Amino acid sequence: MSMERKRPQLSLDELYQLKWLLGGALALLSAWSALYLEENVWTLTLLITVLVPLMLARPAWAARWPVWAHRLAFPAIVTVFALDLYTAADILPSFLRLDLMLLLYRGTSLRKRRDDLQLIVLGLFLVLVAGVLTVSLAFAAQILVFTACALVFLLVINLVDAKEAGAATVPAGTGPAAVPAWTQVRWRRLFRQVRAATDGRVVALGGALFAGVVGLSALLFMAMPRFELANSLFLDRLINRQTRTGFSDTIRFGDVTDISQDNSVALRVETPGREPWPDELYWRMVVLDEYHDGAFRVSNRLRGEGGNYTNEGFARGGEGEGASVWTFYLEPGVSRYLPLAGGFGTLRLSAPTDFRYNRATRVLALRNDPAAMVAYRVTGMRLADRLPAVRSSTAMTKLEINDRDREKLKKMAEEIDGGGHPGAAEFARRAADWLAARHRYSLQMQLPPGAGDPLVRWLESREPGHCELFAGSLAILARAEGLPSRVIAGFRGGDWNEFENYLMVRNSNAHAWCEIYDRAEGAWLRADPTPGATESTGPRAAAATERRTWNQNWSARFDSLRMLWYRHIVNFDQATQQETLHALKDAMAGIGLRLQVLGERAWRKVSAWWYAPWSLRRAGEILAAAAAATALFRAARQSRWRRSWRWRKKPGSDPVRREAGRWLIRLADRGPRSEGDVRADLQRLRYGRRETWPEPATVFRRARRHARK
Repeated sequence: MSMERKRPQLSLDELYQLKWLLGGALALLSAWSALYLEENVWTLTLLITVLVPLMLARPAWAARWPVWAHRLAFPAIVTVFALDLYTAADILPSFLRLDLMLLLYRGTSLRKRRDDLQLIVLGLFLVLVAGVLTVSLAFAAQILVFTACALVFLLVINLVDAKEAGAATVPAGTGPAAVPAWTQVRWRRLFRQVRAATDGRVVALGGALFAGVVGLSALLFMAMPRFELANSLFLDRLINRQTRTGFSDTIRFGDVTDISQDNSVALRVETPGREPWPDELYWRMVVLDEYHDGAFRVSNRLRGEGGNYTNEGFARGGEGEGASVWTFYLEPGVSRYLPLAGGFGTLRLSAPTDFRYNRATRVLALRNDPAAMVAYRVTGMRLADRLPAVRSSTAMTKLEINDRDREKLKKMAEEIDGGGHPGAAEFARRAADWLAARHRYSLQMQLPPGAGDPLVRWLESREPGHCELFAGSLAILARAEGLPSRVIAGFRGGDWNEFENYLMVRNSNAHAWCEIYDRAEGAWLRADPTPGATESTGPRAAAATERRTWNQNWSARFDSLRMLWYRHIVNFDQATQQETLHALKDAMAGIGLRLQVLGERAWRKVSAWWYAPWSLRRAGEILAAAAAATALFRAARQSRWRRSWRWRKKPGSDPVRREAGRWLIRLADRGPRSEGDVRADLQRLRYGRRETWPEPATVFRRARRHARK
């Protein structure tokens, strides 16, 4: 008689090996999540990436750590952490490096049960911090893999505990000075054993439950009330973030140009309409009114203006009119200054945070450089090349250069104005033409050597230059003419993402321009002297706008996925929740309406067919179809237990024998056999030869009726 073969079980050594493998995978996944934070953790992450897989492949090496190394490991890690915290003075980055050092130690040494649980907690800390401070789309997939790996890891830990509790003796070679026997692992054999011991139905059920939990969590995320958690659970206050760009209170020649070498997206803007906006959009970030020793900076007077720092995340500009809404998403590491395209009515940040708004310069600055993406919504923004002045600007005519350079500038200004005194707009136009005639635009520049002011030396030369040199030159030439001027740093233009309909402003769009005060109009006039910057008409400008505005490449496609992730997950506030629920309600109503229309259409067809004229041939066709359907149904039921499935079943795993065994177990407590008892037939199906079997379907129906009595 054929007996059903039991599924093989993993031995205790094989469970140790599987636990070692899952622990290393968990250490790698959690360590890689720290890369999304853009902190100084590259060295530790690289060490974990190299050493942990090496120890996974050769666990016997991890068992050969000397006892004194284990005793000194924790004091050494604490000492390094204390020195790091003292020298860096950054709380959260120091804790991240401490976590990575502990992960490195736990991932490269043999672990007990307590150490395995510590490994999960250490990895969970990194994942939580990265989840709060990052908006990366890849992190969403990584956290799902981390969660699944952690669940399987906990399952294996429990299996090891149960196996150890049932073992008669502790396996040999588990002492601190001995090499455990399980470290001599053959991975191919282990994988074959795991595959043979794995029940596919249990794996499918577990995967379905995990997917169900993820789906239910997503539904709860959409349905639960929104609560404001300011400043990313206060984690961003623990990081002294330094910007990667030159958008700060001081800009030296070359800072903005260094930014323009980077083609990554720095700012995303949802515009009021779908149509692409012109390439002449200027995103002003910082106003620099003081020039000294080859650098423009924000003066103390200008820095002291504006409203105080608040924690409301709301600013009132009082300029723009209308209901147009612009939504901005500023990447971390760009600047603490928020880009704006002009005056506005109101501005609200997605989360309350400290900031300062200077209405005189239309500059809004956060207290600290943001550690995560900053989202803010602007209503009534007014796009114009002139900004009304709030107060007199005579202080911005000061030139802190020596007398010799001042005389040179005056001669240049007289050469530009032709001996007259044109207005601000006319002088800006003439100065831009004068600069373009003497200097060409280039990202590669070299200031002429010599004494005196470096910008005056460049004006006297014929060297090429970038936007900072042109904007700074126009500013000091205007001041030599007696016109107040200042330099503005920010972005210019952007690419229109056709997939999700928003504007992408890249770091390569970094730009500097000038603003000159027009006394006749009492406003600041934007003047961009960089050659080619004001080509807003003609075929060349049209071709450039068409090329840069409509972006449908793979870069834009991936960026649209990131935008979707931030819109609907990271920045999922109460307003977005209501919009999503309304959209879901409308979609469900539309589906119901379409189903109703399809049902009515099908009913009309069935009614038309039913009420059509009848004939003997039509009745015969209907009866024949019904008989064929009945015969197929009966044949399917009769052959249900006769299917061999030889292409995928193993010897001794006949489905009829398994089903008969289940019914024998269920009917085992029925007491003495009675007339018409089905257990004899079930035993023939379970243990008898196939040619002696009764009809399986009939026997199982009798067993079902017998069980109900």
